[in-house]
Amino acid sequence: QVQLVESGGGLVQPGGSLRLSCAASGSIFTIPAMGWYRQAPGKQRELVARITNGGSTNYADSVKGRFTISKDNTKNTVYLQMNSLKPEDTAVYYCNANHNGIDYWGKGTLVTVSS
Repeated sequence: QVQLVESGGGLVQPGGSLRLSCAASGSIFTIPAMGWYRQAPGKQRELVARITNGGSTNYADSVKGRFTISKDNTKNTVYLQMNSLKPEDTAVYYCNANHNGIDYWGKGTLVTVSS
């Protein structure tokens, strides 16, 4: 079983930056893929960024060039660096790990982009 805890959310002005962290309870080295999803009020949860254990990444079109996903296997942590934030990035951000065919989720961290 994998437990995930997100942190780093908060209130930021448009154009600002935040870095989210997702700490896993065990080694992430063997987890095939981990990702960040977000859910805005009244909308479905959507994939933001994903990283494989080999380091390959993919991003939603809406965040390409602004967000960067990375991981530190020694700290069992996945990060999401978010730059040039826009009001439409406002959402609860969830960390996800897919391991042995099972999806694990954190409880989420709220990101609010507003002036």
